Amino acid sequence: MKRIKVKLLLISLILITILVFTACDKQTASEAFNTYEVKWEDKDYEAMYEILSKDSKKYISKEDFIDRYKNIYDGIGAKDINISVNENDEDSEEIKFDISMNTLAGKVEIEAYEAKMVKEKIDDEYIWLVEWDESLIFPQMSKEDKVRVDTLDAKRGEIYDKFGNGLAINGTRYNIGIYPKLFENQKQNNISKMSQILDIDEERIKTALEKNTNPEYFVPIVKISVDNTILSELLEIEGVKYQEINERIYPGGEAFGALIGYIRPITKEELEKDEENFYNNRSVIGKLGLETVYEKTLRANDGKEIYISKISDGEEIDKIIIAKTRPEDGEDLKLAIDSSLQEKIYEEMDGEVGASSAIDPKSGEVLAMVSSPSFDSNIFSTYLSDSEAQKFDEENIDRLQNRFNDVYSPGSTFKLVTAAIALDKGSIDPSEKINISGKSWQKDKSWGDYKVNRVSQKLSNVDLNDAFVYSDNIYFAMAAIKIGAQDFLDSSKKFGFNEELPVSYPIEKSQIANKNQIDSEVLLANTGYGQGQVLVSPLHLSLIYSSLVNNGDIMKPTLEIDETIKSEIWKEDIISDQNKDILLDSLTNVIEDENGTGKEAKINGIKLAGKTGTAELKSSKDEKGKENGWFVAMNVDEPKLVISMMIEGVEGRGGSHFVVPKVKNIIEEYLKK
Repeated sequence: MKRIKVKLLLISLILITILVFTACDKQTASEAFNTYEVKWEDKDYEAMYEILSKDSKKYISKEDFIDRYKNIYDGIGAKDINISVNENDEDSEEIKFDISMNTLAGKVEIEAYEAKMVKEKIDDEYIWLVEWDESLIFPQMSKEDKVRVDTLDAKRGEIYDKFGNGLAINGTRYNIGIYPKLFENQKQNNISKMSQILDIDEERIKTALEKNTNPEYFVPIVKISVDNTILSELLEIEGVKYQEINERIYPGGEAFGALIGYIRPITKEELEKDEENFYNNRSVIGKLGLETVYEKTLRANDGKEIYISKISDGEEIDKIIIAKTRPEDGEDLKLAIDSSLQEKIYEEMDGEVGASSAIDPKSGEVLAMVSSPSFDSNIFSTYLSDSEAQKFDEENIDRLQNRFNDVYSPGSTFKLVTAAIALDKGSIDPSEKINISGKSWQKDKSWGDYKVNRVSQKLSNVDLNDAFVYSDNIYFAMAAIKIGAQDFLDSSKKFGFNEELPVSYPIEKSQIANKNQIDSEVLLANTGYGQGQVLVSPLHLSLIYSSLVNNGDIMKPTLEIDETIKSEIWKEDIISDQNKDILLDSLTNVIEDENGTGKEAKINGIKLAGKTGTAELKSSKDEKGKENGWFVAMNVDEPKLVISMMIEGVEGRGGSHFVVPKVKNIIEEYLKK
C-alpha cells in the first residue's frame, strides 16, 4: 500500500512540473521579447524596466534606467524607433535584432544587437525576462561610457555689395567678462570702473555676478567689436578678461541697418512654426531686412555627430561614431547695392525722417535703398550703452521702422504719370497754351467750395512745359479730368500701379486710389497732381522716371546679382518715343530753367532731368497739414542714376526745396566719382 502511495505522489509531482513548464512554454523567448520591443519603440522606459531580470534590476535601479534612456534618447533627438527582430530559433535564449531611428544626425540604422533572455519564476509562474546591460542602448556601449552629441558649426552665408564689400559677414568679437576670483579683491571699485568705461548701469554687472556660483567661471558682461578702443582700459581692471567669439559683423553701420537687418537666436514660437524641422534651439535666424528676406539662402545647416565616448579611469580613450551629418554652409549673397552711394544718401539725409531709392535705369539694378534715421545692426550682437539708449528714447522716432518699403503721397512728382497718360490719350496738346488765371480753380459750382490751388501765378497762359517748370497743379488737375476716371485707372496699370514690384525685397504696392476707385471729379482732379489717394514707394517712383532715359521701358528691378541673373524689361513701351522726348525736355527744364522748381539741382557740365513734389497731408481742407518733400532726378546723357528722395515734415523749411540740394550733392559725387 505504501508503495502505491509513493508511486502516486511521484506521478503528481511529475504532472505539476509538466503543467508549470507547459504554462511557461506557452510564451517563447521571442514572444516575450516582443513585449519589450513594443515598449522600447514607444519609449515607455518604466514598462521596459519591469521586463528586466532580477539580476538586471540589481545592476541598475529603476530611476537610473529611466534616466539613462531618457537622457540619451532625448539628447540625440531619437524618434520613430523601429526594432526589427532577426529570424531566431524559437527555443533560443538569445534574440538578435536591428534598430533604426531618426536622430539629430539623421536616420541611424544599427545592427548586431543581442538580448539574452532568462527564465525566472514570478508569482509561481515561470516567465521570460530580459537580461540587461548598456549594450542594449548601443551594442558597443559599456557601463562607464557616455553618449555625446557634438554640433559641427556651419557658417551663415555672407552679404556683399556689388564691389565685394562686406555688409553682413562672419567675424570675431570680444566677449568681455569677469574672472570673479580676482575681481572680488576690489569688487565695488572694479564694478564702478567697468560701469563707467562701458557706459552701462552698475546693476547690470552686479546681477551677472550674483547669478554665478563658481569663482573660477568666466562671467560674460557685454560683447564689443575688435576695433573698440575701450578694450585696453577694461583690461587694466583686475579680473576683467575677454574671449574671442565668432559673431555676425555688419561693417556698414547705420546706413545699412534697415536694408540688411540683423540676426538673433530663434524663439520658442519660431521653432514651433518650423514645419521643415530645419532649426534647433541653438539656431539664429534673420529678424529684419535682407537677413530675413533671404533667410533660406543665407541660413546654415549645422552638422551633428553622435558618438559613444569610451571612458577609462574617468578619461575618454576613444570614441565610436554612431551617426554624423556634415555641416552645410549658407550661400553668399551679392547685391547690386553700391555701398558708397548708400552711405552718401544716408549722410545727406542727416537723420531726417524719410526714405530714398536709387537705380541704374539701363540695367534695373537697385543701387541704394535707404531708410532714415536707421540703426547700426551691430547693436543686436554687441550692446547698447546707456547714453545711446537715452538718445534713442528722447528722439521719439522708431529707428527700426523700414521706410523705403512703404508708400507715400508723391505730390507733384506724380505729374509725369498724368502727363504721360494725357499725351497717350490725346487729352492734351503739349504746345497748347491753357488760360489759367488766379491762384485757385474749380471746374464748376458742383464742386461746392472746393478749389485746386497752384503755387505760382506768374503765368496765365500755360502749356505742358510751363506746367512742369512751374509745377502748376491746376493744369494737371484739368488734364486728369479730360482723361476721365476709368481711363486714368486703366492707363495707370502700365506703370505698375496696384501690382507687386518684381523685386526680392517686399515693397508695398503703389496705388492710384483706395480700392482702385475714383468716385468723384474732385478726387480725380487731386489725383492728377499727386494728391488725393495716390501712394507710391520711392523705388517705384525711380522706376517710373527711368523709362524716360531707357527708351520708354522700365527694367525689372534687381537687388541680387550673379551670373544667372540677366537684365529684363518689366514694363515695355509705357511711353512712346515722341512723348518721351516731350516729357524729358520738360523735366530737364525743371532744373535748367531759371524759373524751374528744381533749379537748385543744376550741376555745371551734367545734364539732369527731374521733378520736385510737396505732398500735403491733412484730414480736412481747412487744416494746415504736415508736408512731405520729394525730389526725383536723373542724369540724361549716358544715364547711370535715377534717385528719388522723400523727407517728412518739411513744412516751414522750404517744402521740396529742402530736399533738392541733398539729391544734387548725391548725384554730383556719384557721377564724378
